[in-house]
Amino acid sequence: MNTQTTEPAMNTQTTEPAMNTQTTESATNTQTTDKTSPPTATEATVTLRTPILRGEQTISCVTLRKPKAGQLRGLSLTDILQLKVDAVTALLSRISTPTLLRHEVDNLEPEDLVALSTEVVSFFLPKDQAGDFRTE
Repeated sequence: MNTQTTEPAMNTQTTEPAMNTQTTESATNTQTTDKTSPPTATEATVTLRTPILRGEQTISCVTLRKPKAGQLRGLSLTDILQLKVDAVTALLSRISTPTLLRHEVDNLEPEDLVALSTEVVSFFLPKDQAGDFRTE
């Protein structure tokens, strides 16, 4: 006689409905676009009427970068916007390529200083106003 008993197999695996924990919210667009004023330029190149002589190098064109907050540290925005020479000359040496040395900026001809200064100020203006401010 066979004493082996057969028990039904128990399935210990439980199946629960999958819970979707992902919530769908409407996407929030934090970027605003003003179609009336295009973004301002981040660089400007100025051709100097009187080139700067640095050793054997002649610098006749200077590219200015739009300043970041760190490059404005210690300067007054009001002084820059009013084209005060001390503020503008300090900033020019921080945002120019090739990097202009302070004594080179101090020795610029007035028309070159004005040309560089107006480009600096134009970085702070909306593009539609910057074009009116620049002198060609």
